[in-house]
Order: sequence, then structure tokens, then C-alpha cells
Amino acid sequence: MANFERVNVKEGARTELHDALHLTGAEVSINTLPAGASVPFVHAHRQNEEIYGVLAGAGKAEIDGECVALGAGDWLRISPAAKRRFFAAENSPVTYVCIQVKEGSLGAYTAEDAVIE
Repeated sequence: MANFERVNVKEGARTELHDALHLTGAEVSINTLPAGASVPFVHAHRQNEEIYGVLAGAGKAEIDGECVALGAGDWLRISPAAKRRFFAAENSPVTYVCIQVKEGSLGAYTAEDAVIE
């Protein structure tokens, strides 16, 4: 068995990578909202923080009642308890990646976790 998984993401409203990549420490999804559309619910989490990266287009996030404008290249981290909802701009779709991980679970990163050969 290989020590990696590869998947190709096609265009679509939402692609979850958990099962496709056999993820064990994170949930990753690619999402596209058409112009003028929104996620149809407000949500928060019990344990997981979310990291959002806008890949294309424009929109906004409402986080605990505060509006945050978003455009391609913007990244945003949201604490678990924050209530959030995402919207595409009226004149532009928005495509974003959402990475969900347990808050406080990162023990080491980059060079600290690397094994150089």
C-alpha cells in the first residue's frame, strides 16, 4: 500500500476529501457558492476550529454578528464556538477551501516535525 492518496477535485458545489483521501486528523472540503447564494445555515463547532481560504471570487463571512469581506487570497481562522455563515457576493461566485481540525491539537509543525534524510 502506498504512503499517499491522490484525488482530483472536479467543479461542484461541495467536495469533501475526508473519505477520498482517508484523512485521520483533519476534514477538508472545497466549496463553491454561486453569485448571491449563501450557506443555508449558521453553525459553530464543539471542538474543531476551521481555516478558510478563498481560492476565487468574492463574498463575506458573518462571524458572531460581524461581517468580514473576503476575496481571492484571503485566509481566515475561526474558533470552534464562533457562530458563522458564508455568502457569495451578489455579482460573483466564491470558491473556498475549508480545513477543520481539533483546536489545540497541533503538537509540532514544519521543521519541528520533519525527518530530514
